[in-house]
Amino acid sequence: MRTPSIPAEFDPAKLRESLDGRWGEIRERVRGFLEAEPLPTGDGLDTESHRAHTFEQLRRLAGSEIVRIGFPVEYGGSGDRGGSVVAMEMLAGNLSLMVKSGVQWGLFGGAVTALGTERHHREHLRAVMDLSEPGCFAMTETGHGSDVQHLGTTAVYEPETAEFVVHTPDESARKDYIGNAARDGRTAVVFAQLHTPTSDGGTENHGVHALLVPIRDGDGNPMPGVRLSDCGRKAGLNGVDNGRIAFDRVRVPRQALLNRYGDVAEDGSYSSPIEGVNKRFFTMLGTLITGRVSVAGTAGAATKLSLEIALRYGDTRRQFTNPRTGAEKPVLDYLAHQRKLLPALATSFALHFAQEELVTTLHDLHRASTADDPEGRAQRELESRAAGLKAVTTWHATRTIQDCREACGGSGYLAENQLAGLKADTDVFTTFEGDNTVLLQLVAKGLLTGYRESFDELGTLGMARYVADQFVGTVIERTAARSLIQRLVDASPVRDDEDALFDRGWQLRMFEDRERHVLDGVARRLRRAGSGDADPFEVFNDAQDHVLRAARVHIDRVVLEAFVAGIERCADSAGAVLLERLCDLYVLSNIEADRGWFLEHERISARRSKSVTEAVNALCRGLRPHAVELVAAFGTPRQWLSAPIATGEQPGTR
Repeated sequence: MRTPSIPAEFDPAKLRESLDGRWGEIRERVRGFLEAEPLPTGDGLDTESHRAHTFEQLRRLAGSEIVRIGFPVEYGGSGDRGGSVVAMEMLAGNLSLMVKSGVQWGLFGGAVTALGTERHHREHLRAVMDLSEPGCFAMTETGHGSDVQHLGTTAVYEPETAEFVVHTPDESARKDYIGNAARDGRTAVVFAQLHTPTSDGGTENHGVHALLVPIRDGDGNPMPGVRLSDCGRKAGLNGVDNGRIAFDRVRVPRQALLNRYGDVAEDGSYSSPIEGVNKRFFTMLGTLITGRVSVAGTAGAATKLSLEIALRYGDTRRQFTNPRTGAEKPVLDYLAHQRKLLPALATSFALHFAQEELVTTLHDLHRASTADDPEGRAQRELESRAAGLKAVTTWHATRTIQDCREACGGSGYLAENQLAGLKADTDVFTTFEGDNTVLLQLVAKGLLTGYRESFDELGTLGMARYVADQFVGTVIERTAARSLIQRLVDASPVRDDEDALFDRGWQLRMFEDRERHVLDGVARRLRRAGSGDADPFEVFNDAQDHVLRAARVHIDRVVLEAFVAGIERCADSAGAVLLERLCDLYVLSNIEADRGWFLEHERISARRSKSVTEAVNALCRGLRPHAVELVAAFGTPRQWLSAPIATGEQPGTR
């Protein structure tokens, strides 16, 4: 087997320029700000002190340009949606601060911007930006979790007083795990079932809408009818004051309704530019997608930091002598150590380019006219992609940070070396902004032909009913660099020799073929099981493993295509070659991990399966001399790299 060559040298600065991409100038501005503004984590502080520490840091951020990047120009912002996501991602070395920033300016401010109209923007946005109005994003409920469409909180309009009455009917409808609710929040964007009166004395439910509800007065005391409680100390992110909110017939004026997609006149009549409760709900939720995109980016950034700590330590930590030289060897010279870290590094590069594509799509779609996407197809594709990448990236973070901790032995267990804190702080990323399993189901729905043009209920029952009633087909579409990808696939070899392992077209074809086969299997299974008198819920539930796998292999293919497109954009030849080899490692380690499927379905032979493992080993050995420079090329701000084992302040023990 011939392993492609790897350059002896490359320019990390040029590679960083390629990795910084479209928002490189913003990344550099944030790096410059963080060089002059120390924002240390609150590790070691008690809960209340950590919260106070993080809120004070939030005030310091509020005075910078970072928080204004994504807000409308007419209110002092830059109107740069993509830039705002990238800027927040750069705070990944202090995750309590990043999450609290995301709550204030991403979720709370983002909801006011996206769901409100000019009067809300005029009254609130400057106060949101300068932190004179700390806010909450009160969506999640104790008993409903990911099932947002069936939230229990109600907002009933009374024409007599021109007020909404916001109420928590039972404990399952209590707002739960709400950032800023336990300590600092003054106003909440509350998601509730909106009811207006009918002529017969009843009410009509128009579905979930959002309202601005004051929860504390100027002295920090709960407003009348608002019950606030503290979620308490968590496994991580203890600088974020997560709390619970319940409402006992709290009255707010009619103007509190964020009325971009649905409004109530003074007489109680309801109007909306979007017909249908379900379509309106999905449109509203789609405007809030930035938070999910940000979580994926931040998880990726935290993973890069963890890898830099582990790789720097592995490059200097020596153990066991080389019998030939008598000198101790750096642990990163051992293949087992390389295999623990380098495929994860390659995956981080792959996910970096996929995230860049996602942010670009988010930004461009935000700026586009609705006339450019009258059926909302591009928006739904964005939502599906964001869901899948958030799931895959946060799972990668959880797995990789643990591997990095193990790669650093006992030193990795010490709090001062950051990995334990990063592990604790990122663990919840797999379940907030959407539980990952539920998000992969959302991806799978988008892959079934016809569902993209359908607005149906969230959850398994809605999909099951759809599948039972409709013909289900499958669709595979290119997602990045379409013409380049097609050329590579068309030119891929069909011969069964080891050299094909490094052919990009063959690799793309393997991922595409796996996706198509799994999708076809899901469609056949659901069609067959959905005939006759089968229970729609059981039909879907029985196929759930297959559905989730279809979503996962789809995202793997999307990530690979983004990586290939990213390599094509790299202007530096030596850097591009290194990216090529990292891409090989991403692909072949993925195939190796899923070799059971490829063997069972006769996509590779037993001989080629062995060659895949040999190729992964060879790539790890070849990339090892550049490992530290490669991870440093991501440009993680230097104040976040404080672990003594990564900065050379101690030799470490094992």
